[in-house]
Amino acid sequence: MTRNIVRTIAAAALFSGIAASPVLAGGGFSITLNPQNGEQQTLMRAGLVAAAIANDLSKQGGIKQNGIGNTAGILQNGFGNQGIVFQEGNGHNGSLKQNGNSNAYGLFQFGRNTNGHVVQNGHGQTGTTFQFGW
Repeated sequence: MTRNIVRTIAAAALFSGIAASPVLAGGGFSITLNPQNGEQQTLMRAGLVAAAIANDLSKQGGIKQNGIGNTAGILQNGFGNQGIVFQEGNGHNGSLKQNGNSNAYGLFQFGRNTNGHVVQNGHGQTGTTFQFGW
């Protein structure tokens, strides 16, 4: 019961702050997904391969930018890494650095003026980040 009350108060505070906040004129949010088991990891890697193919990138990944004023980079040290930086909109800055083997990551940025930088150190890591800016 107490937990539900706290959640309700937190949600009300959040939404009232959003409704009255002028910060939204230039804001954004991010969602990061990291698989919790081997099955989820395999599914996410398959999704990244599909995203690469759909965007005319190699199986190892690449960069695709649609918009003005975007900057992006990928640095891969190791074998079997897959990385995607996809930016749709204007003013994005994104990079992906992978150190190790068999890592996979997708950084997808939409809207405008997002800033995302990912570093993977180790072997066999997988993840995806979606950023939205306005």
